[in-house]
Amino acid sequence: MSEVQDYKSRLSDPKSRKMGTFSYLPEMDADQIRKQVQYIVDQGWNPAIEHTEPQYAASHYWYMWKLPMFGETDVDRILEEIELCKKANPGNHVRLVGYDNYKQTQGANMVIYKAPLEGEVLERMEAAAAVHAYDLVHK
Repeated sequence: MSEVQDYKSRLSDPKSRKMGTFSYLPEMDADQIRKQVQYIVDQGWNPAIEHTEPQYAASHYWYMWKLPMFGETDVDRILEEIELCKKANPGNHVRLVGYDNYKQTQGANMVIYKAPLEGEVLERMEAAAAVHAYDLVHK
């Protein structure tokens, strides 16, 4: 049996935090993202695009970019909307969701763009992590 790898994702290190299954893999390139969009379309799921500030990425609430793209089957159109979302929200993470109408659930959900963590955003995240860690120890 092979060794199980520990992923160094810690609350105290904002840059190490993981966001979903695909975040444990290397970042997807444009072709891989296209294949994921094509998979969502092939399943008959409705694509939707969401975004949020990096410091709130662990929250359950992300902002929806426009409405879900009900019935959209043009992969290029979906990719174009992803780019428009990134341009309109340059400091935000962006994720792609595929909604399954029949099961009434998300069939796919992946962060496809991670905004760089730097400057004031990173400092706020590190400060919040320090406060949280202190609270865990002293309560």
